[in-house]
Amino acid sequence: MSEQEVVAGLRWNNNAGVPIITLMLYEYLLLLDKEVNYVWKRPPSLMSCLYLVVRYLGLFLALLCGFWGGLLYIPESVSYALIVLIEWGFSVYFWFAEAILIWRLYAICDQSKLLLYVLVGLFLPIVALSIGTDIYLYSRRSAFSVKEIITPDAKYCTLSFNIGPMPAIYTSIPIVCYDILLVVLAAAILARHLKEQRETHMRINTYMVMIVRYHILYFVLNLTNQILLVVLWAHIPTPAMSLSELFNDTAPFILAPRLIISIWDTHAKDDCVEVSTTFEDCVCLTSPLRFEQHEMVSIVV
Repeated sequence: MSEQEVVAGLRWNNNAGVPIITLMLYEYLLLLDKEVNYVWKRPPSLMSCLYLVVRYLGLFLALLCGFWGGLLYIPESVSYALIVLIEWGFSVYFWFAEAILIWRLYAICDQSKLLLYVLVGLFLPIVALSIGTDIYLYSRRSAFSVKEIITPDAKYCTLSFNIGPMPAIYTSIPIVCYDILLVVLAAAILARHLKEQRETHMRINTYMVMIVRYHILYFVLNLTNQILLVVLWAHIPTPAMSLSELFNDTAPFILAPRLIISIWDTHAKDDCVEVSTTFEDCVCLTSPLRFEQHEMVSIVV
């Protein structure tokens, strides 16, 4: 590698690192006030715990990715351990983000235990596959390693993908198929709800529409993320790699917390009769019969 290529690689590394740090810190400050109101000032719940995991695990991983490489010099031996930690952290984050989607589907499907058991049963093999992928692709130096590049003017570390993209492609297929299942289920539940509401001339459940919309957005995001992860193993040019990492290190960590906060925020501004409760405990979604009774009283035909 020539010195010119080394300098270009360092520049692209920094060009990706600075936006990652800026975006994540801006997003953190943007939601901080709502987080205090909806999380820290209220009793803990399952969804608030999931929110805290995706919020702060995502922030930690994104900042670590932003600083790693050229912004802060980290020796090769430490860099490899950090990169393995980051890749395993991505998988843990994915598990919690999927758990949020599963729980929301359970909520909008009349709290169907059967649906919950089926989705969890299908998700457990995905978790096992994710663990196997991290072991095979990211925990073996023969497949994935870190290179330290030293020049008279700078030192930095970069990733080295030592095998082709096919293993990453094979392991991503079940994940994409599972996300397709979730988005199809969400769309089917919404379609049934819209049909029922039209037949009874009742207002559409805003929260159900929001949840399905976020399912679709998350599906598109995760599909893009899986494609870019596969592309990274194909030895693409440095600019394309840096842009792919910029997307992978920000978009997933922004969407999942916003899914939870936006629903809480809408619920707080709604005319729900029990707006003082947390969304998970409110009758406006988790108890469809009482939701319909409230709608029948408040609707203006």
